[in-house]
Amino acid sequence: MQENKAEANQTVNPAELLKKPYLNEKETALVTGRSVFTLRNERHIRRGLPYLKVARRSIRYSTKDILKFMESRRIAFDEAEVA
Repeated sequence: MQENKAEANQTVNPAELLKKPYLNEKETALVTGRSVFTLRNERHIRRGLPYLKVARRSIRYSTKDILKFMESRRIAFDEAEVA
């Protein structure tokens, strides 16, 4: 019980998480800025990030898929339009 509280109080560096090959939904929410509820809802309606179901209640997201998903939503401005 004490270990769980200690783990919850530790701050996790998103850069450290990106070194892992797979992330759980809480880690994915931290990296993407999306809530766990949003990730669950997107899985339910079959949208959003691709995921792996490794057990009945264990979901994992590939770090490569997360980065690819985020990069595909990048918004860039033309230099000429900004000036």
